[in-house]
Amino acid sequence: MDGTLHAFLDRSMRRFPDRVAIDEPHGTTITYRGLGDLADRVRDRLRHIGVEPGDRVGVYMHKSIDSVASIFGILKCGAAYVPVDPEAPPARCAFTLNDCSVTAILTESRLETALRDELAQLGAAPRILVAPPTSDAADRSKGTALAAMLDAEDAIDRAPTAETVYPSPDDLGYILYTSGSTGKPKGVMLSHRAGTSYVDWCSSVFSPTEADVFSSHAPFHFDLSILDIYLPIKHGARLVLLGESLGKEPLALAQVIAEKRISMWYSVPSILSLLAQYGKLDRHDFGALRVVNFAGEVFPVPQFHKVRAAWPHPRYVNLFGPTETNVCTYYEVPAEVPADRTQSFPIGRSCTNVVCRVVSPDGTTVAPGEEGELVVTGAGVMQGYWNLPAINAQVFLVDDDGTRWYRTGDLVVEDPADGYLFHGRRDRMVKRRGYRIELGEIEAGLATHADVREVAVVAVADPSSGTRIKAFLSVHNGERRSIVQLKQFSATHLPRYMIPDEFGFVDELPRTSTDKIDYQALKAQV
Repeated sequence: MDGTLHAFLDRSMRRFPDRVAIDEPHGTTITYRGLGDLADRVRDRLRHIGVEPGDRVGVYMHKSIDSVASIFGILKCGAAYVPVDPEAPPARCAFTLNDCSVTAILTESRLETALRDELAQLGAAPRILVAPPTSDAADRSKGTALAAMLDAEDAIDRAPTAETVYPSPDDLGYILYTSGSTGKPKGVMLSHRAGTSYVDWCSSVFSPTEADVFSSHAPFHFDLSILDIYLPIKHGARLVLLGESLGKEPLALAQVIAEKRISMWYSVPSILSLLAQYGKLDRHDFGALRVVNFAGEVFPVPQFHKVRAAWPHPRYVNLFGPTETNVCTYYEVPAEVPADRTQSFPIGRSCTNVVCRVVSPDGTTVAPGEEGELVVTGAGVMQGYWNLPAINAQVFLVDDDGTRWYRTGDLVVEDPADGYLFHGRRDRMVKRRGYRIELGEIEAGLATHADVREVAVVAVADPSSGTRIKAFLSVHNGERRSIVQLKQFSATHLPRYMIPDEFGFVDELPRTSTDKIDYQALKAQV
């Protein structure tokens, strides 16, 4: 039992059965007893339809009480959950679920048809459990959509009570898919130990209690969700789910933060900047806030000052790390930051569940003050990428004693005073809106357009948004599509966060002396 993610829920269900575990802003809540019971019913149904320990089960649902219960129900089977983005093109989601050979998928009726069509094209036929729509508050008062689906399934073929499985801490707990340079996402395999060691570290740093109220701003296919879900559940606290649309509406979001008395916030910096600029924060009382965590992208210091001016009292912590390690370093922003500071904040020092060092291209540790690549080992590091042995061989540096260090691709300098300073990426990966994006994946998506002959995508720093992406296209017969048409095409082939901000047309893409695309020449045109 110890060392598994679902043990957090088991313990809090026993300690705080009548406390609210999950709170949806529209008014629906569920207690720890209710959440545990619903997760148990998911476990029973999944085991009844053949899900075995070690299997993978997809979660293709919008953020809700039901999706949280589904995640815990999957874990209680001893299976690993695979969350996919309900806002992404269905073809991408189907690829992801098929890639890791899910045994079953939990989804919603509004997503079912497109999912089945795309899976059929791939020749995949996992069992799909579909939650019906809930049209109004009266429907919700009778129970969640997931509960209604389970009731309907039980009326036909009742699932017997199954035992909860507690796998080894080193067994697979979840797979999060990240952008891939080939145009296909890569599945990051993370064990129960990776998740629990990180949550335990969070407990030691942030000292949460059952009185805390946590935000859940990140979608569940994003690695920020690991803190969002499991830290409050571990401590019997309340988790407020902030859906996809609410998360982008600063006025409404500010009101929810104040009214729900959120004390522990976590998001990408761009959302905090949006709140400070457009949330009219002076209208509300945010006295409950005590910790504001941010991660996923560089926080421009001028934007940080605007946030702290509105929220002067919380601790501010920069959490840093790729999906492959979740968070591996952290930096607490001092109480006083000079008004004229322009340098971005450090990414800080190693979390205690991992060890970091800085290496040269040949893997030799460099001296403090010298630039090198950040590599990470320890409990929080991924097992590897799903079914990609060749890439796994490339991304791990292995010591003579067998210790594996994950090569993050992040260039850093170790500073004796502040820990690691981030200096950029060694490849074509960028962070945008908190998501790690391979620019090659955007290129692969745009290249499928019938009119496109060649495409190259570049990213540049942007003072307001952090990262601006521009796609350069050469087209057949010189027939250029409108920007609106290109945006619409992108929306059907790429997740929203990958759609370029700008499009440019060139007769031919510039080339280097070795006939490679000259990305530096293109950057000069942005």
